[in-house]
Amino acid sequence: MGNRLSKIYTRTGDDGTTGLGDGTRVPKDSARVTAYGTVDELNSVIGMVLAETQDEELQELLTRIQHELFDLGGELCMPGFTLMFDADVTRLEEDLDRYNDDLPPLKDFILPAGGRAASACHLARTVARRAEREAISLSRLELVQAPVIKYLNRLSDLLFVLARVMARQSGFGEQLWHKDKRIK
Repeated sequence: MGNRLSKIYTRTGDDGTTGLGDGTRVPKDSARVTAYGTVDELNSVIGMVLAETQDEELQELLTRIQHELFDLGGELCMPGFTLMFDADVTRLEEDLDRYNDDLPPLKDFILPAGGRAASACHLARTVARRAEREAISLSRLELVQAPVIKYLNRLSDLLFVLARVMARQSGFGEQLWHKDKRIK
């Protein structure tokens, strides 16, 4: 790939615009930049989850997801390119089913807690939901391929399940929400 980023600052964004993958200049606060920026944030939060888990199988899964999110962000950054496919969504659904099968059914809401890894995973889940909302907002203005939105939707579900798994692995367990214990 060579020296693609040989100089980190270019000053080209000082006017409030940024370059898309196809070379088009757009405002930094455009719906497209907001959507792929949130996907980048999600990828960073997943990196935090990776730093907190010792489970090799989860590390492998999360690393694969980081690569897929890089592709997803690339698709959002390059209008007209397709980098995400239904097979990516199907693979997440298979992961989701596999991890969810070993968990007891939920009868109550759980708090976003359960140790550092589980808490970071809950944070990633909330960022995934925001990324999905922003991709939907972008889709009202410009074409966004269906697998992008489906992937983010399934990923938020998977991250919820993985947070439950990590809470159990940590020994902290899941903390149930008790509506009757609110401070008044």
